[in-house]
Amino acid sequence: MTDIFIEGGRALVDGAFVETSLRTAGRDIGALDTEQGRAALHIDASGLLVLPGIIDLHGDAFERQMMPRPSVDFPTDVALIDSDRQAIANGITTVFHGTTWSWEPGLRSAENARKLLDAIEALRPQLAADTRFHLRHETHNLDAETEIIQWLSEGRIDLFAFNDHSNVKPKKRNQLAERAGLSVEAINEMLDQVVARRPEVPASIARLAAAARAADIRMLSHDDNTPVMRQEFRALGATIAEFPVNEETARDAAAAGDFIVFGAPNVVRGGSHTGWTKASDMIAQGLCSVLASDYYYPAQLLAAFRLA
Repeated sequence: MTDIFIEGGRALVDGAFVETSLRTAGRDIGALDTEQGRAALHIDASGLLVLPGIIDLHGDAFERQMMPRPSVDFPTDVALIDSDRQAIANGITTVFHGTTWSWEPGLRSAENARKLLDAIEALRPQLAADTRFHLRHETHNLDAETEIIQWLSEGRIDLFAFNDHSNVKPKKRNQLAERAGLSVEAINEMLDQVVARRPEVPASIARLAAAARAADIRMLSHDDNTPVMRQEFRALGATIAEFPVNEETARDAAAAGDFIVFGAPNVVRGGSHTGWTKASDMIAQGLCSVLASDYYYPAQLLAAFRLA
């Protein structure tokens, strides 16, 4: 790996910007305020900020590269390579691709989840960002349980989230139908079948959580809407609360020492596009520990400066 000498920039060191030079040694910062030495690559950073690479725990903007318009598909490898370039261009050097495996066909189907996992594993050596697989499991997707447990045991999943989007509001069913390539009538029928199996869901969640704990895979719960819901997932080992929908739930998570994730686009835009919790308010109250790119890669870097 190339050692790099970065000269003349303002580096972010211990929470402050410092005029210094730095030299890397492999993946680490070898020395600050140093001479070039034998570094193979010299970069003049005069007038620039030198910042650490961003870790993105939850980003699904790659879906737009896979399906830029409803029912318009592009190959998975092309989409991942383009998404990798976008992530790096926006300062993201470790990216967890939030891959939703749902009960719906199309973009978030079983076939696409398998394709994405295979493509990430195959392309990983070629990608500029350290690329990980974040599986967003729709809890009502009961038929996926056996295969997901196998993936967990094989160490193929880097981050595992529990999602439940089975309560689709009528105004969002058109969007879901477009994404799945079905009529609204077909989506309604599918939702009826999904909801009918709801009594089976808690036991499935428990089995999947046990498999994730056995494999030492970190778990998240998504869109927790009550402290009780957060407590139930915490008891299963999901110590990351992703996008709690109200302050009461975020406070419960913080009191228990959970990590709390909000979306950086929420900060940049001044609020949630869903009308839920305002991330900047949560940050001001100490109720957020992680910002994720969510659906827009530039947002993380912009959010840091917007908050400052």
